[in-house]
Amino acid sequence: MGVARLMPWDLAVDPTGKPPIKPFNSTQEMVEKTISCLKEIDSEFANCITLLDEMNRFDLDSRKGKSPGGYNYPLYETGVPFIFMNSTGQLRDLVTMVHESGHAVHAVLAHNLPFHEMRSCPSEVAELASMSMELLTMEHWHHFISDEKELKRAKLEHLTSLIDIVPGIAIVDAFQQWVYMHPEHSVAEREQEFVNLYNRFSGSVVDWQGNEKVKENLWQKQIHIFDSPFYYIEYGMAQLGAIALWKNYKTDATTTISNYKKALSLGYTKSIGEIYAAAGVRFDFSATYIKELSQFVQSEIDALQK
Repeated sequence: MGVARLMPWDLAVDPTGKPPIKPFNSTQEMVEKTISCLKEIDSEFANCITLLDEMNRFDLDSRKGKSPGGYNYPLYETGVPFIFMNSTGQLRDLVTMVHESGHAVHAVLAHNLPFHEMRSCPSEVAELASMSMELLTMEHWHHFISDEKELKRAKLEHLTSLIDIVPGIAIVDAFQQWVYMHPEHSVAEREQEFVNLYNRFSGSVVDWQGNEKVKENLWQKQIHIFDSPFYYIEYGMAQLGAIALWKNYKTDATTTISNYKKALSLGYTKSIGEIYAAAGVRFDFSATYIKELSQFVQSEIDALQK
């Protein structure tokens, strides 16, 4: 980038100076392209999002006064869920849409189970459904981005985010653990502990000089810390499962999708490990397994950079 000091805000731009990727111009176009993308993977996935569109189960555009964030909300009586987000036409919105589509497909596939609690999955399973859909659809993002160079750029941006998010997840999880284990801590102690954890997992490449107070309070950006205590490590667990499932998809797409649908149809009638096994992946956090998956992601990044 040609800068003497790499500042925190330098991480939020394209290092070559390119403008943001625009995969769609309206939310309706985003929905239609999502359906086309999903149809190449499995017609049932496309039918699910088509049904949501026909039943007006979307609130996708960003607008003044709207609550932030994005989510899929299951509606148990009809079995057809509702997707909420704040789209502004960015690549991140594409990823959010297919992520929430994974949750929606999960809700539809598990709807036939007889009891509500059988359909209500723990986060490790719910996020496997959504994070896997991000990577499965990535193989078909040409429906959103026709230019080959921009498509490669979009894939690179998403794949590098898979690596970026892991230390962030570790920071949030470790910070929450410390907060609840030290209920009498002071504000200064809390800020110092967060900085210690941030430095441990994020290194020292970024220069925070002059912005120390911001760094000490970055944890306040994470809403989970306030409204869902200890809910965040599940994203890391599910990310590993999603990478493994994507790896399988690139080798045998038909079997992988069959296993994925079978796993989601189980709802919470099996243990987490059994559901992952049904999806054809392992519920495994060993250093060996994490290294194997990391090397796979790195090989995909290297291929895109050629």
